[in-house]
Amino acid sequence: MKITALAGGVGASKFLDGLSRVTGPEELTVIVNTGDDIELFGLYVAPDLDIVTYTLAGVVNPETGWGVSGDTFECLGALSRYGADQWFALGDRDLATHVYRTWQMRRGATLTEVADHVRRSLGVRARILPMTDTHTPTTILTDEGPLHFQEYFVKRRAQIEVRGLRFENVERARPAPGVAEAILGADAVVICPSNPLISIGPILAVPGMRALLARTPATVAAVSPLVAGASLKGPTDRMMAELGMEVSAAQVARMYAGLLDLFVLDERDAHAAEEVRRAGVEVLVTQTVMRDLAAKVSLAEAVLGALADAIPAHPR
Repeated sequence: MKITALAGGVGASKFLDGLSRVTGPEELTVIVNTGDDIELFGLYVAPDLDIVTYTLAGVVNPETGWGVSGDTFECLGALSRYGADQWFALGDRDLATHVYRTWQMRRGATLTEVADHVRRSLGVRARILPMTDTHTPTTILTDEGPLHFQEYFVKRRAQIEVRGLRFENVERARPAPGVAEAILGADAVVICPSNPLISIGPILAVPGMRALLARTPATVAAVSPLVAGASLKGPTDRMMAELGMEVSAAQVARMYAGLLDLFVLDERDAHAAEEVRRAGVEVLVTQTVMRDLAAKVSLAEAVLGALADAIPAHPR
């Protein structure tokens, strides 16, 4: 089964770790959010691309879910002596990725080309694609003014109320090379358990992306990032509430309206299954909390089993 996944960062990478072990990495293509991308110290940093790549390479820091395992921070510490702000932690080996990416992009390489070289160099057999080669940073609108997503999430620790979202330059973006083929040629497309607003939202905002998902003959599934009305990682629940949305798995399903054949709910949200089914979407109720590798693999097996059995409930 050829699988194409839409992914954000830490939550998605856990699921992808299990998925790649079950389906075989050569059968997996991952389309990654790049709305989090930011320039720091003159370097182009692509956090979600790196989290997914490091995870599938087996080198991610298991304690944080981001960065490189066992990394040191000597360079960042030295930069601080010159007055550089240290709010965004970049380890020494992690910095090598950003240096290489920036160097190659300044020589004319695209983000897609660099991402492919990095994943091959790290021994990742799954294909990893950015959602677009256009820089489309996510802006968080607040009462204090607009903030880059990383300033909101890392520097301010998501402790400032969200009033709105803006995906800069997205109207000029196009899906990266290989994205259309990956979606249209897949047997199944899976939207990972990522924040629907700032991880999956930027991907779906790229012009043409929703149309590709609506056109694909593949079965399209999404795994809820909420369990019993709460996010296990990140500010999904808080952001939804601050934007006046119902904080529930059913609301996440509504945000993907018209795209899905299958929605995956945690057992603690089984009560929402009937509401989702009334929208014409099949439901899988299973354990979605990925506390360890066994849980990651178990969830991937359950999702793949449901996808193998799924019959599209309606023409998308």
